Amino acid sequence: MKKRPIYILIFSILGIFNAFGQEKEESAKVKWKYEPNFMVGVDVLNAGVAFFSDRQLFQGFISSKVKDNLHGVIEAGFEKNIYQNNGYDAKVNGPFMKIGAFYMLARDRENDFNGFYGGGKIGGSFYNQEYMAIPVRGFGGNSSSVSMPSSSQSSFWLEANLGGRVQLFETNFYIDVNMQPRYLVYTTKQDDVVPMIVPGFGRSSSKFNMGFAWNIAYKF
Repeated sequence: MKKRPIYILIFSILGIFNAFGQEKEESAKVKWKYEPNFMVGVDVLNAGVAFFSDRQLFQGFISSKVKDNLHGVIEAGFEKNIYQNNGYDAKVNGPFMKIGAFYMLARDRENDFNGFYGGGKIGGSFYNQEYMAIPVRGFGGNSSSVSMPSSSQSSFWLEANLGGRVQLFETNFYIDVNMQPRYLVYTTKQDDVVPMIVPGFGRSSSKFNMGFAWNIAYKF
């Protein structure tokens, strides 16, 4: 048997496998290619409630489909609020920001942006707070109050994100509704006093809180 045909056969097979591997690698690269897409939304629910409440909350988001069912999201806003309960009288105001991702748990076959999703975010706020009254228990059970000047504080939290999106007719507008269970991870304190309100988080007398958003969004 001649060795030359055997060598030719071996190298031919190797060449086929090499070409197949390159084709598979190129197809994988195309599959992972990011195509720019953005959705911008504004929370109209809390903005509307702000006209009838002490809580002035304005927030919006930008999201983008990263790959398949995975979307990245950034939220930002501003909140001004007061707390008057159990002898406390405080007010806060400041911006906040959240960054995270969500996964489309169930989506429309004809529209990748329609469906239900779940995910998580990290939130933070750098804000100003002022205490006009803090209850203090004195001798003999007598109660009084003290005040504290305005100060700059910061807080950070984790929050889940559960909601859904639906396209408005055949337009680029969407309705995005979600709820946000939150857990306060860290906060600074003024003279060891835990803040009563954190912008973007809500009332922080408890480490757990729940937020809601009803957004009108536009897909570019």
